[in-house]
Formats: sequence, C-alpha cells, structure tokens
Amino acid sequence: MSGTPPGAPGRTGPAAVITGIGSHLPPDVVTNEDLSARLDTSDEWIRSRTGIATRHMVSPGTATSDLAAEAGAGALDSAGGPRPDALVLATTTPDRPCPATAPEVAARLGLTGIAAFDISAVCTGFLYGLATAGGLIASGVAERVLLIAADAFTTIIDPLDRGTSVIFADGAGAMVLRAGAHDEPGAIGPTVLGSDGTLSDLIEVPAGGSRQRSSGIAAGPEDGWFRMRGRETYRHAVDRMTTASRQAVAAAGWTTEDVDRLAAHQANARILSTVAQELGIPAERRLSNIEYVGNTGAASVPLLLAHSAAEGFLLPGHRVLLTAFGGGLAWGASTVVWPDVKPG
Repeated sequence: MSGTPPGAPGRTGPAAVITGIGSHLPPDVVTNEDLSARLDTSDEWIRSRTGIATRHMVSPGTATSDLAAEAGAGALDSAGGPRPDALVLATTTPDRPCPATAPEVAARLGLTGIAAFDISAVCTGFLYGLATAGGLIASGVAERVLLIAADAFTTIIDPLDRGTSVIFADGAGAMVLRAGAHDEPGAIGPTVLGSDGTLSDLIEVPAGGSRQRSSGIAAGPEDGWFRMRGRETYRHAVDRMTTASRQAVAAAGWTTEDVDRLAAHQANARILSTVAQELGIPAERRLSNIEYVGNTGAASVPLLLAHSAAEGFLLPGHRVLLTAFGGGLAWGASTVVWPDVKPG
C-alpha cells in the first residue's frame, strides 16, 4: 500500500474490525492518601508528577486470569455471537510462567477448544495484540478473535518503591474483532510496530527468567520487583510514540489534523501531554483516564477506549489514533474509525 511504513502490514486479505469491547477494574481502590501513609510522598507530589489520583489494585488471591475473564466476558456480550475462533492475551503478569494464561481464560469463558495464547510486549501489548489478531484474520486462520489485554501489575511492584508504586495499577480491557472490509467503521488501519532490545534494561524485572536462573547466582530480594529508569524512559516514550503515530497516520492516508481522538497509553500525564503537543493534537481531542486508573500496563489503551465510549467522549465516526510504548523497548501505533459499539 502506498505510504505504508517499513514493517507495517499491507492491506491484503480481510480487515480486523471491532465488533465488541469490554473492560474490568478490580474493586479495591488505592488513593494517593493511602500511599502517603506508607511512603515518603503526598497527594500533591503524585498528582504533579503523574496526573494520578487513584488506582485499582487486585485483592489477595486475585490473578490476571480473573481480570481477563471479566473483561473478555464484557467484550463477548458487547459483540454478541458467533463464538470467536481464537483468544489472544497480552500480559506482563501471567498467572504463572508455564503454561500460558490464555487457555485457562478461554475455558472460563466457555471457549474450550479454540486457539489461545499469550503475547508479551509490556505496555505495548495491546498494539502488538491488534497486529496479531489482524494477522490471524487476514490469513484465514480465524474469522473472529477475542483480544484481551490484562495486567495485575501491582503484584510485581515493590510496595516501598515510591517511583513505581504511585504509577502502576491493575485492570483489563478486551475487544472482539471480526473479518470485514478495510473501509468500514471499526476496521483497524495499518499498524506500526518497533523495538530496541539494546535498551531492555530501562524497564525490567531482573529475576525469574532463564538468564538469572542459569547464572548460578541467587536472586536478591529486590530482583523480583519491576524496575524502571524513569527519566530515560520518558525521553524514549515521547520520541517513539510520536514517530510511530506520524507513520500510522500517514499510512492511513490521514494527517494529524484529521485525528478526532488520541488514545495513547496512559503512562504518565506529562508523557501524554508532550506526545500530544508534538503531534499538534489539542487537549479537547485527547482521551484520558489516568487520573482514576493509573498505568495499567497492556490494559491501558483498551480500558481507555471502553471508558471513553461509555462516557460519550468517543463517538461513532471519530477518527482515532492509538499509540503505546513499553519495555523491550517496544512501541506501536495504529488508527481506526470508531464503530457503533456499546461497551459490555
């Protein structure tokens, strides 16, 4: 396709079209005041640096599969039948290292027997999942795909680390995608994806994988927690999301002035504002729920879409730019004309 950037899929075969959407947040809410009681911080400090006031946290015994199943059920209700042929789960916090969490989620949703697998791209997981679902549909492997992005991120966050505890939270978002035409509302546009493994140590959990286990060196207590080098991550997040967004918009045949709504990964209010300013997208066209849900990892973008549609900020016919950035490093962007779907 003319204008498609390197690495973005061309428009061959059927398109992946949004036909249902759902979301789920665990009921336990953690306020900035709650965090201030155990950390050297304050509501003003957290709000001024992150834009976050509250976030949701899983209760003891609740796992990623629980969040995913709830969001998936909502998306299936939103879409109606028929049954999906595949389930793709984007997560950084699987229930356990082996096996994948997706088959269990499928079974809980009454979908035993369909293809089900996990993908891992940290906070860019949903964008990678969109491309994966689109590939399954374009290749004819699946007619309908249930895509879920879910993270119980607080289970890998050091509760005494002020830098991460105030930002990360838990939740899940889901979509049902069906085969359709590239020019109909809800069709996912060209998707731009990228990565840079030379910077993998900017965002990581050092212990628990084969690298640490085969080293013969016992992991320290702190090595099992999520780590992020915030200042360096900020710069790369802005640069990569801005560049990928421009490529995706151009590949769709749009300009940034055509974008009615920017749905960016809810990482940090400062990052969101800077990316929007770089793209020239005014404040009234930016979707945001970070104040109330924090950074929910892979679930961030689908949660944002579901919440915005439910609250009337995202309407049928809106031209939407999607973008995300996360560990890997990994990033992505895509476009869609929002369809007439009611969140489940």
